[in-house]
Amino acid sequence: MRKFAVSFILLVLSFGLVFSGSRRAITFEDFFSLKRMHSLAVSPNGQLVAFCLTTPDIEENSFKTDIFLYDLKSQQMKQLTTASASSSHPVWSPDGQTIYFNRLGQIFKISLAGGEAQQVTDFVAGAANVVISPDGKQMLFVSEVYPDCQTIDCLKQKIDSVKNSPVKARIIDHLFYRHWNRWLEGKRSHVFLATIDGKVIKDVTPGDYDTPPLDLGGQHDYVFSPDGQEICFVRNTDPIVAASTNNDLFIYNLNSGKTERLTGKNKGNDNNPTYSPNGRYLAYLSMARAGFEADRRRIMLFDRKTGQIKELTKGFKYSVSSIFWNDNKEIYFTCGEHGTYSIYKVNIKTKRIQPVLKGRTVADVQFAGKNTLIFREQNESMPYELFRFDLKKKNHVQLTFVNKKILDQLELPQLEEFVFVGAKGDSIHGYLLRPPFFEEGKKYPAIELIHGGPQGAWEKEFHFRWNYQMFAAPGYVVFAINFHGSSGYGQKFTDAVSKDWGGAPYHDILTGTKWVFDRYSFIDQNRVGAAGASYGGFMINWIAGDKHPFKCLISHDGVFEQVSMYGATEELWFPEWEFNGTPWDHGSLYQKWNPASPERVKRFNTPMLIVQGEHDYRVPYTQGLQIFTALQRQGIESRLLFFPDEDHFVTKPQNARLWWETVHGWFKRFLK
Repeated sequence: MRKFAVSFILLVLSFGLVFSGSRRAITFEDFFSLKRMHSLAVSPNGQLVAFCLTTPDIEENSFKTDIFLYDLKSQQMKQLTTASASSSHPVWSPDGQTIYFNRLGQIFKISLAGGEAQQVTDFVAGAANVVISPDGKQMLFVSEVYPDCQTIDCLKQKIDSVKNSPVKARIIDHLFYRHWNRWLEGKRSHVFLATIDGKVIKDVTPGDYDTPPLDLGGQHDYVFSPDGQEICFVRNTDPIVAASTNNDLFIYNLNSGKTERLTGKNKGNDNNPTYSPNGRYLAYLSMARAGFEADRRRIMLFDRKTGQIKELTKGFKYSVSSIFWNDNKEIYFTCGEHGTYSIYKVNIKTKRIQPVLKGRTVADVQFAGKNTLIFREQNESMPYELFRFDLKKKNHVQLTFVNKKILDQLELPQLEEFVFVGAKGDSIHGYLLRPPFFEEGKKYPAIELIHGGPQGAWEKEFHFRWNYQMFAAPGYVVFAINFHGSSGYGQKFTDAVSKDWGGAPYHDILTGTKWVFDRYSFIDQNRVGAAGASYGGFMINWIAGDKHPFKCLISHDGVFEQVSMYGATEELWFPEWEFNGTPWDHGSLYQKWNPASPERVKRFNTPMLIVQGEHDYRVPYTQGLQIFTALQRQGIESRLLFFPDEDHFVTKPQNARLWWETVHGWFKRFLK
């Protein structure tokens, strides 16, 4: 019997070793077969969670999104929508019996009692992102309209006229005229009030303005008050919105029809209005400095009874990302913190701030009952899944495993954190990922990743574009540094990149690269490359004009020539803040931090791959053409990967496959 037991144990152990050995490094097909969870919505009774799963189809070169339900009591998950068209943005009715959602450019609904989804709106300009009134009798939705049309008939005629006209020329009179990846065509986003059956009552945000704002908005920028007496919405009314971050909160009174500005005194960005359950308070997020899109987001509290506004997070180090109420006494919030997203709470009377859950990367945090938090969570080896956190028991539990079948087959190393002393004597934080099936004593080539923003950060996340595991899969060590300017390390640290693009951040990158070389002896210092996008692409272009340790470079949508960049980009507040005004202002810094300056371009000598999307209006594609020309004219090995159907991001499945094949091929050519 004992011999049998020993034999059985050995058999189990050997099976385990075989199973472990059967794991593989992640491939593109694995990567793009993973489902993407987003848009959580907890039911009013706290028993059900609606969420979206987006599934890529590589061969069809498309994505499909459906709504799912998770029952917190039975712990069962089921698919709610199955139509051939995508369904997104689920919103619960107040009685919890119906879910409203986006489909085919209109609002649909589906009953939990069963049956097929039904179309609710049939608005000529389309309808999306519904908000239901507290009594369930009315709704708000957003639509893109021509602001000079006062009637639906006018709107229909204008839409038909533009659609059927053989002339496609544009006459442009003001900024913005395009944004991110689309031409605005003279339209504005407006919020419409309708009955619950979708019949439009009125445009509650008329005028030549956008609600929600084109950019720098919050998670929700138009909401009903709990008493149903008013609507709070966000818009920017400055003369040149392209050069302004001055989003403001407005209150529309449903009884009088009058609109009043709530945050007119603050010239920075105000957004994300969130009413307390009893309706007395309105919390929102606010930036103090006008023109700076990465200022610290503070929690402000407006007392509807007294009319007073106060800050609740004065002295708090981090910038708040989202806010949500449980009772009428405390506001819970999330914030970026050292490469993760933490949950905190603040008492509205004492202003005492306490941590709730730290060291995780969470999103869409909501209450499901008084003591239960529901949220999405991800890390470097797992895309977002549904999690629950018990505030009393401190239990932290994963609820869904939608990608388990694929993930269990993959060898996915864990991130290692490191800290070194960088510019200004500050501590600089970074991450390192060893290649799958790492062997001690072996030397490995390495890739350094440089993040964009520049007020962004490398985080513990499963990024669906710049993914640590995908970079490491062919056998590379991957490391990434959160240099000066990165978010999540305090506002002073975030501020440090502005007006110093090639200064402290560049020092951090070079110092940190040497520190990594000295600390991790398994890196082959003669086989190291670097890649970055947006500001990270700028930094690649900047590095190319100086001495550096990299054998090859990849610049994705990187800024190259600062003056032409200013003239063609859409959000002018950004370069005007970062470079101290316009290019023609005395004391501006466009030439100081210009990778295209003659003295830098003449020092180019490193092979570079350049990636650009034609519909990138943030960093227009001519930036990539310019640096490619500069490299080619000097006989430097270079390649341009140009996507006529992509923007700042490469997202289409087959384009993404080509992106990874080209990136991996470039590194293999010079590092393997």
